[in-house]
Amino acid sequence: MPTALICGVTGQDGAYLARFLLSIGYEVWGTSRDATSSEFANLKRLGIFDQVKKISMSTNDFRSVLNGIVSSAPSEIYNLSGQSSVGLSFEQPVETLESIATGTLNLLEAIRFLQLPVRFYNAGSGECFGDTGLVPANESTSFSPRSPYAVAKCTAHWLVSNYRQAYGLHAATGILFNHESPLRPARFVTRKIVQSALRISGGDTTPLALGNLSIRRDWGWSEDYVEAMWKMLQLDNPRDFVIATGVATPLQEFVAEAFSQVGLNWRNHVVVDPSLLRGSDIEYSCGDSAAALHALNWRANVRMPEIVGLMLQALRTN
Repeated sequence: MPTALICGVTGQDGAYLARFLLSIGYEVWGTSRDATSSEFANLKRLGIFDQVKKISMSTNDFRSVLNGIVSSAPSEIYNLSGQSSVGLSFEQPVETLESIATGTLNLLEAIRFLQLPVRFYNAGSGECFGDTGLVPANESTSFSPRSPYAVAKCTAHWLVSNYRQAYGLHAATGILFNHESPLRPARFVTRKIVQSALRISGGDTTPLALGNLSIRRDWGWSEDYVEAMWKMLQLDNPRDFVIATGVATPLQEFVAEAFSQVGLNWRNHVVVDPSLLRGSDIEYSCGDSAAALHALNWRANVRMPEIVGLMLQALRTN
């Protein structure tokens, strides 16, 4: 039985990845900084809490990483941990850099130090590309980060590349563009939009406040994307891949779709709040996953209108 260690199992991708790996016969270990006190709410929501072996581990602490890897003896490690909000990274830049870059370095160095035949997946981000000027980014596109979060993800990406080349580690980064689900925390704009549409359709008259409605994002579905993570580690020769839908949608269209699906005209319920505008906002973010289709036989199956519907359905039932 293959064994996977998921760093960041409590998050959206970690929970869906755990469920996917369990479904194909893996033993799954999941980390939390304090596994004894963590609620593991997403694992409970997906009905897999009792199937995942929980372990305390902080990727910022090298000794903790060593102990976690030795205890779980994984054949695959998925690094999905670290501060995950672009907006919050401007308020907590040091925490963002340490949790993403230092955490990734500790995992790579532990694998090298222990000399284990472990396959390592690192969660990258399409934010690394910055604004690509209406051209979808692929694996050859230069990085141009515009936030502390993106800088941290770029650092982690090049650490993985360095350890792969210098030490022969089976390590790869998935450069994932935006991907959503009902497990998204409330601070993420997609969850905020869908939740507000439901709230207002129920009679609440408080408008939804948003920033720049013209930004375009490549929105995918988390369950599609975690399968791509696994597929990447099944290659004998590790490579980095862009994972995306290839379709960039204006935020305004996402908003309109959410309100339309609850029978409302968004223009009557949305206001632009200048305090939510950022000078470093990326106007256009889109990925080209042709390489993933060719090498992994992977493509995104769920697109924006269906994503909105699935999120609405899930929130209605909770």
